[in-house]
Amino acid sequence: MKKLVLLGGGYGGMRILHRLLPNQLPSDVEITLIDKNPYHCLKTEYYALAAGTISDQHVRVSFPEHSQLRTVYGEVTGIDREKKVVLLKDGESIPYDDVVIGLGCEDKYHNVPGADEFTYSIQTIDSSRKTYQKLNNLGAGETVCIVGAGLSGVELASELRESRSDLNIKLFDRGKIILSSFPERLSQYVQNWFQEHGVEVINGANITKVEPNVVYNHDEPITCDVVVWTAGIQPNRIVRDMDVEKDPQGRVILTKHHHLPNDKHVFVVGDCASLPHAPSAQLAEAQAEQIVQVLEKRWNNEPLPEEFPPFKLKGVLGSLGKKAGFGVLGDRALTGRVPRLLKSGVLWMYKYHNG
Repeated sequence: MKKLVLLGGGYGGMRILHRLLPNQLPSDVEITLIDKNPYHCLKTEYYALAAGTISDQHVRVSFPEHSQLRTVYGEVTGIDREKKVVLLKDGESIPYDDVVIGLGCEDKYHNVPGADEFTYSIQTIDSSRKTYQKLNNLGAGETVCIVGAGLSGVELASELRESRSDLNIKLFDRGKIILSSFPERLSQYVQNWFQEHGVEVINGANITKVEPNVVYNHDEPITCDVVVWTAGIQPNRIVRDMDVEKDPQGRVILTKHHHLPNDKHVFVVGDCASLPHAPSAQLAEAQAEQIVQVLEKRWNNEPLPEEFPPFKLKGVLGSLGKKAGFGVLGDRALTGRVPRLLKSGVLWMYKYHNG
């Protein structure tokens, strides 16, 4: 039996599984999925879990079941490419013929002293649960500082405002205006939404240090009760420790067929892969589609595609609570209720097709 091992049941891993199962997997191929959690997690919804507006079960989707799929629950500690085995924390070794690394990302603290020690996170389901508990145990009138006003920070701040109208929320943004990489009309809409809903947006921020209940902006202390960090990501530690070529963001340089240049049996999908777009769930899924094509061609002893077409991403959708949102579809900026409804529809379709 040929052994395909998937490290991580994220968006890329799930797309590979659903493309191969139940009928596209050759009878002589066995898949082993390794994940710390016994379910796929909807990472794009962690902000709502942390804010307390959805329950834990809303961000969980069961892994598929199949006679040729084995699921192993454990923590990956390394990959021995010479022996072609994946190493687990409990000492177990999982052999592979092909391995797809989809271990996701971690918070990047940009060498800010105290940031890793004194802030909360929404990068994993476990950290989001801890953040939920901390935020929703706060007393009335207490202050939450959210560092980083990208998509995650914006959605967390707006959802928390809807969940806890009694809290003081400060959102720290490095740009002159929030979401500055988006069209100006959209950025201004989001900035105005926060102003109207009592969220203080601190533009031009530069967090230089974090201490217990204190965040320093340009070295000026700001007292708060909780700090949540949403100011950047980096590849998983396993990938950071790999002795392979990487781009300036620490993501792995790959061939056009999405494997290591010097090892055609090691693929990387999602947040850890160096791709011509910012990491996202739909990018991981688009990449996974091409990885499946490569695997199927190899299994059938057919020549690999000469080139793949460029990734076609549909756009970006974000929420501002339950009734408003924003997004970019193609070249068109959307604001208000429509993008919020679109996002809810996309989420429903994803859960329907994968659940």
